[in-house]
Order: sequence, then C-alpha cells, then structure tokens
Amino acid sequence: MQREFTAIFNRNKVLLEDTERVASPYGGLAVFMEFLNKIGYRDAIRRHMPVRLTSRNAIEPEETFTAFLISVLVGARRFAHAGLLRFDRALHSLLGMGRFPTDDTIRNLFKRFSQGKVTKFYEGLTRWQIERLPEHEEGYSLDLDSTVFTRYGRQEGALKGYNPQKLGRPSHHPLLAVLAEEHFILHGWLRSGNCSSGRGVSEFLSEALALLGYNLKIRMVRADSGFFDGKFLTFLEERDLPYVVVAKMTQRIKGAAPYIREWRQLDSTFSVGEFSVKLQGWNRERRIVVIRELIEDKPSKGRKLINLPGYTFRMFVTSTALSPEQVWCDYNRRADVENRIGELKHDLAADGFCMKKFYETEAAFRCILLLFNLLGEFQRAAGLQGYQRPATLRTQIFLCGAILGCAGRNLVLYMSSAWGGLKQRIPLFDNIMAYVFPASPKLHPDIPPAPT
Repeated sequence: MQREFTAIFNRNKVLLEDTERVASPYGGLAVFMEFLNKIGYRDAIRRHMPVRLTSRNAIEPEETFTAFLISVLVGARRFAHAGLLRFDRALHSLLGMGRFPTDDTIRNLFKRFSQGKVTKFYEGLTRWQIERLPEHEEGYSLDLDSTVFTRYGRQEGALKGYNPQKLGRPSHHPLLAVLAEEHFILHGWLRSGNCSSGRGVSEFLSEALALLGYNLKIRMVRADSGFFDGKFLTFLEERDLPYVVVAKMTQRIKGAAPYIREWRQLDSTFSVGEFSVKLQGWNRERRIVVIRELIEDKPSKGRKLINLPGYTFRMFVTSTALSPEQVWCDYNRRADVENRIGELKHDLAADGFCMKKFYETEAAFRCILLLFNLLGEFQRAAGLQGYQRPATLRTQIFLCGAILGCAGRNLVLYMSSAWGGLKQRIPLFDNIMAYVFPASPKLHPDIPPAPT
C-alpha cells in the first residue's frame, strides 16, 4: 500500500508506505533499563508487591506495575494513554515482556490496593531507595508542602476546599516531604480536598522520620505558613528537629513587629529584627525573625502593616540560633520544592491518574513519586551534570528512534544516529555500570528509639 502527499514548503512529493519492521521512538530507554537492572529493581518490586494472582494467563503484577511506570515516564497523562505502548514491540523487548497490559489491566491492579497494601508496598520501596541516598555531613533539609489536584467527577476524597486555579471545583490535597539536597520525595500522602495544609502533619512527619530511621540526619525542617501551628512546633522541638516556618500574620504578631527597637540594616532596602512571643495555645515563647523591606516600584512577597506604612514584612518562627539574615536565606532555598511539585504535575502528570476509590488513586499517585525518585537516582548513577527535570530526560535521553532486529538468536536494537544513537549514550551506560552505591550509616543498636 502506498500514499503520496506534498511537503508544505518545498512542495516535493513524499511517498508513504507500510513496513513490517518493528520501530520505536523510545530506544533511549535502554539506558534507564540498564539502571533499573543495576539497582535490582525487579527483585525489589517482586519482594514488596502485595498483590498475587492465581490465573496462569494473568500478567504478573510487577510487570503491570512497571508498565504503568514506564507509560508515565514516556509521557502518558491518563490511563488510556498507556494503551499506545501495547503496539511498541521494540519497547517490550527492552522490558522483557511477552505481553504489554492494557489500561484496564493497569486499573485493575490498582483496584486491588487497600490502605494497608499501599502503606506496606511503598514503605518497603522507599526504604529500599533510602539505602542508596548519599550522606550529607550537615544533614538534609526537609521541606514540607502541599498542592491541589483538581478533580472532575465523583471520586472518593474529591471534596471542595482550597483550589485557587478552579474555584469551587472538587480536589485532592496531597502532602509531600522532600529532601532538598537530593530532590528526593521522602513521603507523600493523598488527602481529601477539604484538608488544610497542615492537617495531620505531625502524624505524616512521624511516618516520614520512621522511614528515614537513623540512616540520615535532618539539619532543618522548612515549611510555609500553612504549617504554623503550636502543636506541630512542639512536635519538632520534642524531637530536636531545627525548623524555620513562616509565621502567620496574627493580630498579636502584627502588633509586635512595628515596635521592634533594634533594626539592623542589611542594605538600602532590607532590615532585620527579631522578638519573642507566646501565642495563645503555645506552651512557651518562641523566636520570631522579621525581615523588613522598604516599598519600592517592584513586587514584594512581604505583607503590609497598617500602623507602619512604607514597608512590607516577612516573619519566620525558628528554633535555631542563626542570625535573622541566615534564617531568611535558608528558608528562601525552600522555594525549590515548588519546582519539584511542578515537575510531578506537568512532567509526570501526578494529578492525571484518578480512580473512583481513594486508595486506588493513592496507589497510582505513590507510583509516580517512586518514579520521580528513580529518575533522581538515575541522574546520579549516569553522572549527569546538574539536576535535569523529567521532561528534559525524556526528550534528550529516552527519546531515540530505534528499529528492532536480530542477529542469530540475539535481539538487536538499532538506534538512530540522527537521534544521538548509541554513541551519545555509551558514556551513560559506562557510568551506570561503574556506579557504586553510597554507604549510608546503619541503624546503631545503642541509639534509643525516637519519641512517639
């Protein structure tokens, strides 16, 4: 069969024909598959997978799970998009799958996940990933944040709440804990849309710290004003976790800031000061650091106080002895967590896979968090310079035209030189093969358990 069409600009005639050769646009995924082999991905998934099937014709749950993970990696934004990969036999050869599951098969797998299975499965995989995190001498910065997943339909937990983009629409309100230095999502909860940012944060952080154990040290917990709560601050202090949290502009705090007697000038625009205050419901006084900014013809993130015109203010509650400007600079680095959330939503479509039941949706959501962490470790193993977002990895490494062939009994994947081919990816293969897992300090038997 043949078809002819005319090119747009030079008006040349182009012939279209069918071919029986097996082609794929994802030949570059061979690098990622080599990485998964290196870290023992298959054995880890099989070891922790809580779903078992008895039918001889069923596709193994770990294969179905991996099919979903790879579908998201190559750009799927809905379950139905995974069906496009069913015809990519070259990709199937990279995965070693005889059959690629349909989108219904993937949904049916997640339908088997209850709350207990979600917790057991992903806690085991998170600990497996933490074992290979590099140690930082000063410790990790743990950033807390939440986001909004808008929903269209009647799904469990999709309730009306804070939704700045789609006012009045039902949503889910996930909560995330991110280790900033390695762009690693330590823990994630999918919550109902009517939750406030800080709802359940103490319990959430308890689970996150239990995952971390004593393997790695936390140098600072950073959070925005949604987590400004006396019970949460007490929780951090009981565990000796230093923190910087944006202070809410309560009447008591707003009234105290203008009467700070000592302001230290940083430059012509910014000054710093501090005071201590015990708010209602607090069990002690806490230090409040204040950043005062002179109003100019540029946007400011500070808040105006009526009784002190001409300035905006930013305030932080902290348990540290750092100078006010150091507290400010440290918190400003927390802004990078917004990039991680943007990558989850825009690059990996974390908000695009929703099912009727709540824990089925959470199982798919946590799978995407797992993929995000795998991509972070892939970059360390492949020796990439600087952090690259998932969409960049997809376009620069994983996308590569390839044709499946054979040489004797061996399968051969011919990678297109026009896409960089094998030559461009050989250094990545070499780095992955030479990758040495970081040695994290193990749990010391003499260290007492964390307080509960």
